Amino acid sequence: MTNKLKEYFPMIRTRKEILTYIEERQELQEVFESWSEERQEEFLDFCCGVRGVKILYDSFFKEIFSPELHPERLEAFLGLILGTEVKIKQVLPNDSVRLADESTLLITDIVVEFEDGVLANIEVQKIGYNFPGQRVACYSADLLLRQYKRVKAKKKKFTYRDMKKVYTIVLFEKSTEEFHKYQDFYVHHSRHVFDSGLKLETLQEYVLIALDIFKEVVHNKGIKNELDAWLTFISCDEPERMTELMETYPQFKAMYQDIYDMCLNVEGVMEMFSKELRELDRNTVQYMIEEQEKELERRKTEIDEKKREVEQKAQENEQLKREVAKLKERMQALMEQLESEKIG
Repeated sequence: MTNKLKEYFPMIRTRKEILTYIEERQELQEVFESWSEERQEEFLDFCCGVRGVKILYDSFFKEIFSPELHPERLEAFLGLILGTEVKIKQVLPNDSVRLADESTLLITDIVVEFEDGVLANIEVQKIGYNFPGQRVACYSADLLLRQYKRVKAKKKKFTYRDMKKVYTIVLFEKSTEEFHKYQDFYVHHSRHVFDSGLKLETLQEYVLIALDIFKEVVHNKGIKNELDAWLTFISCDEPERMTELMETYPQFKAMYQDIYDMCLNVEGVMEMFSKELRELDRNTVQYMIEEQEKELERRKTEIDEKKREVEQKAQENEQLKREVAKLKERMQALMEQLESEKIG
């Protein structure tokens, strides 16, 4: 397996070479030993080509898809997703109005402006968090508000015609249960539509991509088109899939080349990997908190339901007691009537 990738990328080092390099530098050795054994193996596997590098790591994703260095890559990918030609004018700073701790939920967050003024927010979530619909709606509203403030500040005579469309594009490495109800679909587009058929231009559109479902589909059906090729590049780190991709779509070899060139800088890659592990830990903690909150909410609902059942039973018991009391009264009256007739 390693030899196969090394045929494409001769600069790939052996496991022994990488370990020797680390062991000869105390600061690197300390960092390496601070990782769990599983993380050490993961690092060595992608550096020596046993497995591919995870493109979804923030550092690698931003390097490969850098709008400043390689705008054509992000333009090609976004063009396939949005079904239209894309030309990136500039990258916008991530100065959104989101709460600060909300940013920890994202692995990657890139905001770009197209030449026609359209904005796109490209996000990667390693773990799909609860309430994905509500979240993307807030992200989109945030992006729209940013555009509104920017455009209004520049225009002396602002009209809403000056506002351009905003796209919120989220790639989920692990999607939530809602997505798994649609096992044959991994790309979901959404825009505002009126049930009456009224045609109005609204500004917010969404594209949600479930990469875990995509991997299941492509495993069974193979790479069918160029979008599948891009999603394979982004989500798959199996050497067999990588070589298949490069054979069918040679343009991806240059991107893998960039990654393995990065891996030659062991210090830099270790620093990036450490950062990814810290982000993963924060995301995992946040995920666990949300799962606990979800479980508490579920239990509260169950308790409320039990409480309503108990209250209903109590009401039914009270009603039954009243009926029994009435029945006793009627029986008593009947007995008194019978006794009176007997005496008479």
